[in-house]
Amino acid sequence: MASDFLFEPPSDEEIEYERDDSKDDSGEEDGEAENDAVNEEEDEISISPAKKNKKSKHSPWDFSSYSQSVADEHARRCTTSIDFKISQALLQQRSAPAPSPPIPTSDNDHDHDQDSDSQPDCQEDYREEDDDDMANSNAVSDKKPFFGSAEEVSYHANSFLELHLSRPLLRACEALGYTKPTPIQAACIPLALAGRDICGSAITGSGKTAAFALPTLERLHFRPKNRPATRVLILTPTRELAVQVHSMIEKLAQFMTDIRCCLVVGGLSLKTQEAALRSKPDIVVATPGRMIDHLRNSLSIDLDELAVLILDEADRLLELGFSAEIRELVRLCPKRRQTMLFSATMTEEVDGLIKLSLNKPLRLSADPSTKRPATLTEEVVRIRRMREGNQEAVLLALCSRTFTSKVIIFSGTKQAAHRLKILFGLAGLKAAELHGNLTQAQRLDALELFRKQQVDFLIATDVAARGLDIIGVQTVVNFACPRDLTSYVHRVGRTARAGREGYAVTFVTDNDRSLLKAIVKRAGSRLKSRIVAEQSTTKWSQMIEQMEDQVAEILQEEREEMALRKAEMEAAKAENMIAHKDEIYSRPKRTWFATEKEKKLVAKAAKELLQNREHPGNELVSAEQAEDLKMKEKRKRDREKNLPRKKRRKLEAAREKLEDDSEVLQGIDKSKKENAGISLVDLAYRRAKAVKAVKRATDAGKITRRVEKKSKHPSQKTQSRMEEMRELFQSDMSEKKQKRNPQGGGKKKSSFKSKSRYKRR
Repeated sequence: MASDFLFEPPSDEEIEYERDDSKDDSGEEDGEAENDAVNEEEDEISISPAKKNKKSKHSPWDFSSYSQSVADEHARRCTTSIDFKISQALLQQRSAPAPSPPIPTSDNDHDHDQDSDSQPDCQEDYREEDDDDMANSNAVSDKKPFFGSAEEVSYHANSFLELHLSRPLLRACEALGYTKPTPIQAACIPLALAGRDICGSAITGSGKTAAFALPTLERLHFRPKNRPATRVLILTPTRELAVQVHSMIEKLAQFMTDIRCCLVVGGLSLKTQEAALRSKPDIVVATPGRMIDHLRNSLSIDLDELAVLILDEADRLLELGFSAEIRELVRLCPKRRQTMLFSATMTEEVDGLIKLSLNKPLRLSADPSTKRPATLTEEVVRIRRMREGNQEAVLLALCSRTFTSKVIIFSGTKQAAHRLKILFGLAGLKAAELHGNLTQAQRLDALELFRKQQVDFLIATDVAARGLDIIGVQTVVNFACPRDLTSYVHRVGRTARAGREGYAVTFVTDNDRSLLKAIVKRAGSRLKSRIVAEQSTTKWSQMIEQMEDQVAEILQEEREEMALRKAEMEAAKAENMIAHKDEIYSRPKRTWFATEKEKKLVAKAAKELLQNREHPGNELVSAEQAEDLKMKEKRKRDREKNLPRKKRRKLEAAREKLEDDSEVLQGIDKSKKENAGISLVDLAYRRAKAVKAVKRATDAGKITRRVEKKSKHPSQKTQSRMEEMRELFQSDMSEKKQKRNPQGGGKKKSSFKSKSRYKRR
């Protein structure tokens, strides 16, 4: 089935941008784009052959109306861009006296140093001789699919006419240059038009967005037009993917003027989105968090007449951080609806929602035997334990000599991505960064700069690993090894899309052996091993050491700007509270599905769950149990907020007492825990600790003792109980002494001895 479908390489837009880049090379030095909107390429559809000298009629992506200019944002916030800081650091370095050149490792002259730097990197077939256990182990076993493949479904169609689409959609496909459906489109569109629930998966870049967009628009074409309502909801895990899907739908519906589509994501204007939702658009493309925010806090917004629910990148949406929000949205949707799930990979987490929300679904798997594009070249760079400190030098050596343009670099954390951005800028390499610490305007601007090839490298976290389609990406470098094979598949899927060639280079340390086994099993004999020249790595390592002072200065300047920005925000907030106090307090209080603290707890539980999967010996609760416990704690805290102050203080004191008791229990030996009873020594020791805890709480003011009641009615029961415990304690001590000294010998000491003293004897 996959062999019948051929992709045609695009030509119009890439050549057009190359011409534009030649004009823009003399632009601003700080790299800030004049137009900050991101113009992404179309996701997953074949492009018909076209003449190279003919311009495309319609640009596939147009994000100019989604965000403000990054330059205007910096001017409004009184901040400067990271590129400006890097350029200032380079100017200071040039004005300063030049440092002495680094001493070469060998005793040769400068000419020999140039020869060593020009030594090419080596590429060879990957051999498993270093890991003997790798050949005999099966790290990743093929999981049994939840659905069987539908044999009666056809994955082949010669044209979109065979799929029975309306004339406006056919005109839009022709205007965008789409002539032949992909296998997933040919299989999905007829079933979606029939109203079937679908769980579809296909390789990255195979046309999943159009597979659900075309039948959705076809159904909306015949909707009752006299009653406006929101009938389609499309959920995506990231903002950038939501913007891309929204732009794709607008291009496909360009000849259907009566269909309105709304974008609801974080980082953009809340009031504008609220007004758009109140007008009842036909299609809403959203991220889960912002959609729940509108449903809880905005008036006249609901999903009562929803007919189609679409989950794009469903496996990512159903991970621990998103699953509670997705289940809440599914609960708010009508039961009689059509549900479609799409992703390049399907995991076990999807099965629970499939059983919950889909009605007699059909599993569509285009190209089931092809787990990787045939045009993708996969390579690994082994980072030995002694060279882990030089990993940045290895990356700079590769990017300065071998992979010099159209490269996406995936880092593990936001801080690591920002540091790489600074290092690339100081090294003279044009790079942009994309991660969660940036504003939405900066994130879209980074994608725009990389798409127009104004920068050669895009340094990103996993935010850019899902669904984004940028034409012309030649190489993907996994600087930080992904956590599992699913993340690896999505990362390397940013290149070698729609039949084009691409490279995927993964840095693998000794701690990433399990993932390396999975990659070896996936790629087979086509996996290559790349060896970076030692001389080049040493050179870049010395240069990075010289850059450390400049990196520290730039980071310090950013921290100062951030502190100043926070102070200005607090001052503006105080002024608004003074000037508009009555208006602010008259507004209804906003409610949140999950607070920031709860999100951090869920993220921590997700990490522990992943660690438990890697090490099955560690027992851990499931994701659903963790979420249930989180909701129980939340309800418990809400109940406590309504209690009187004295009762709340008593509860806090009781919690502290329990914490102290738990610390005592942790210090007790396991042999003591296994005993059926508790000795009197242990009991007295615990009660002494409890008395101390109550005293500390009383001194801190958390417990208020009622002195008058105690003076009028003294408690004889407490005193008698203390005397009884003292007598039992002394009798138990005397019995132990008699056992140790049966003849009655030994010195008598009247001083009190701690419990640990008796244990040592």
